Amino acid sequence: MPLTSDITIDVVKFDPASVSDETAKFNQGLIDRFGPAKKWWEVGAAKFREMRRKGETFMAAPVLHPDALNIDIPSRASGRSIPCRLMYPSARKTEEQRKKCKGTILHIHGGGWVLGDHESTDRLLLHYADAGDVAVLSAGYRLAPEHPFPAGPEDCYDVAEYLAKNSTEEYGGPLRFIGGESAGGHLSLLTAFHLLKVAPDLHLSGLLLHFGCYDMSLLPQARSYSKPLVLNNEGILKTDEVFLPGMTTEQKKVPAVSPLYENLENFRGRLPTALFTCGTDDPLLDDSVLMGTKWLIAGGKAYIKIYPGGAHAFIAFPISIATEALRDIAEYIKEQMALS
Repeated sequence: MPLTSDITIDVVKFDPASVSDETAKFNQGLIDRFGPAKKWWEVGAAKFREMRRKGETFMAAPVLHPDALNIDIPSRASGRSIPCRLMYPSARKTEEQRKKCKGTILHIHGGGWVLGDHESTDRLLLHYADAGDVAVLSAGYRLAPEHPFPAGPEDCYDVAEYLAKNSTEEYGGPLRFIGGESAGGHLSLLTAFHLLKVAPDLHLSGLLLHFGCYDMSLLPQARSYSKPLVLNNEGILKTDEVFLPGMTTEQKKVPAVSPLYENLENFRGRLPTALFTCGTDDPLLDDSVLMGTKWLIAGGKAYIKIYPGGAHAFIAFPISIATEALRDIAEYIKEQMALS
């Protein structure tokens, strides 16, 4: 009998020949805009956030959905709340209807732990809400450099614990999913592990983990990727400096900082399903491939979806592979909801 591998991948997805002309052309346009554009560490984080809101960076300004709501959720600190964005399914218009959602999704935005906010991804929140007939809350966690680690993760833990306790009463069903993009993927996985430890009776339907950074000491592609395409090694190092100030490489290799180092055997039989998405032209590709594979090794069910030529944050762009990925995400949510 011919020898077969115990771990297989669809190598075609990683072949440069699989990158469509549309994707290649779009990426070159991003490089042309991103390369000469001012970076947040050149103008300051606070000023760059304002520039983003006004559409003065290489990224388009976020579009606010008229039906989204801003709410506050209590934090662990007396007198301080955490701002959140709340999106209901488009078919649920009245207060009575909205109290009968099938549960909630906790969304955690990206932005390198420095940029972005809970109001920056309304289109994605609505996509999630409609796919699962759930309410989606995006956490406005504190950002570096004003609030370095562990401030951001703690805010995400607080929102997650609140939803674990109150989601059914307030939104008609339990906390179903946790998910985010880039830094939000990192924070989502930390938050999921936190809940597995403090709320063992909670059973999540799944995790939505898009091009996240799961090893803050940096895996090979994150270390070597220099192309000026949305995110590269320079940008990763700059965000690490302010999010994890003063930490050595070894100090970053602990589960509280880097979810890749969590001992998944502690959760064997309890891991929720997980959807990992990433493009092949992303410095964080290794993170998704390795974290997803570890998930499978620990007995969890993981869907590792790879999109040829996809740049970092590609699902936010008007391009065919983004449409494909968003369709995959919606299908995953629907499938997991049907099993709940």
